[in-house]
Amino acid sequence: MAARAYWKGQIRLALVSIPVEIYPATKSGAAISFRQIHEPSGKPVKYEKVVPGIGAIDTDDIVKGYETSKGNYVLLDEEEIEAVKLESKRTLELVQFVDAGEIDILYYAKPYYVVPADELAEEAYIVLREALRKSKKVGLGQLSVRGQEQLVGLRPCGRGLLLEVLRYADEVNKAANYFRDVGNAKPDADLLDLAATLIDKKSGKFDANDYHNHYVDALKRVIAKKAKAKGKRVLEDVEEPAPVSRGSNVIDLMAALKASVDGKKKAPATEEKKVPAKKAPAKKASARKRA
Repeated sequence: MAARAYWKGQIRLALVSIPVEIYPATKSGAAISFRQIHEPSGKPVKYEKVVPGIGAIDTDDIVKGYETSKGNYVLLDEEEIEAVKLESKRTLELVQFVDAGEIDILYYAKPYYVVPADELAEEAYIVLREALRKSKKVGLGQLSVRGQEQLVGLRPCGRGLLLEVLRYADEVNKAANYFRDVGNAKPDADLLDLAATLIDKKSGKFDANDYHNHYVDALKRVIAKKAKAKGKRVLEDVEEPAPVSRGSNVIDLMAALKASVDGKKKAPATEEKKVPAKKAPAKKASARKRA
C-alpha cells in the first residue's frame, strides 16, 4: 500500500487483539493554496518574528505561553510540555459500544480506514466487522497519537472498518444557544405537504461525483490561462446566481412551492415583469413631440 499509515497498533476487545494499520480516508485535493509574492521582484514573502517595541528577535528566545488573563501569561518550555504528553500506546481498547444513531453528526471530525496488518489478523478483523454490523453498534475507545489522546469510534465500512475521530464535549457549541429564538409553531398542513412532495420529487441516491467545487474549477481555469498569457492579467467571467425573491406571506411561499413541484422555473408572481415591454412605442411618440 503506497499511502503512509497514520497509526499502527492493535485493536483490543477483551482478550482478543487484532493488529491493524490506520490510513487517512480523506485528502485536501480540491483546495488551492497561494503564496504571497513581492510583485516587483517576483519573490515569495517571508515573515520575521517581531516583538512590539523591540523589533526582530532570535527564534531561540521564543517560549510558549498560556494567557491566564489579558496581558498575563504562564510561560512553559518544551521540556515541561513534553513531560505531560501521553505515551503513544499501540493499543486501541474498545471500552464501550453504542447505537450508531446515538452519536450526533456534530461530534464526527475525521475518518480513517482501518485494515488488518497481515493475513493472520484478518479472521479476527472480519469477526469484529460483522459483529458490529449485526449489532448496529459503534465501538468507542481512546487513541494515543503524538502525545495526545483522541476519542474515536469504530464502525463497519463495506468490506472493512472505519475509524472516526470524535470531538470531545467541550469542542462542540450547544445548539440551544443559536436556535432558542426560532419559533416552535406547527407549519400549515398544505405547505408541509407541498414541501414533502418537493423533497420526494428531488430524492435520489447520493453520489459525490455529481458535485463539483465550481469556484475551484474556475480558479484552475484562470491559473491555466494566466500561465499561457505569460504574466498578463486574466479575468474569468463567473455567472452570478439569480437573486432570490423572499416573500413575506404564506401566499408567496405557497406559490413558490407549487411552482417548484410543477417544475416551473419561476413562481407565477414573477411573470408580471413582462408588462413594461409594451410601453416602448409610447416613448418614441413623446420624442417626436419634443422635436
